[in-house]
Amino acid sequence: MIRVTRLDGKVYYVNPHQIEYIEENPDTTLIMLSGKRLVVKEDYQSLFKEIVEYRRMIGCFKNEE
Repeated sequence: MIRVTRLDGKVYYVNPHQIEYIEENPDTTLIMLSGKRLVVKEDYQSLFKEIVEYRRMIGCFKNEE
């Protein structure tokens, strides 16, 4: 799970495997596989780094090499 902060300051933990894509317009919006949209404070670069770190932690990259 990765930590994200909604615009109202609430902290959530999201399964990055459920993110379909990320938009920046200008707020960062996570579009989930379910169709739900989450607007968060984090920028794309920091989310990308968190997702990569999470995938390393659970060993996903071993299967992708």
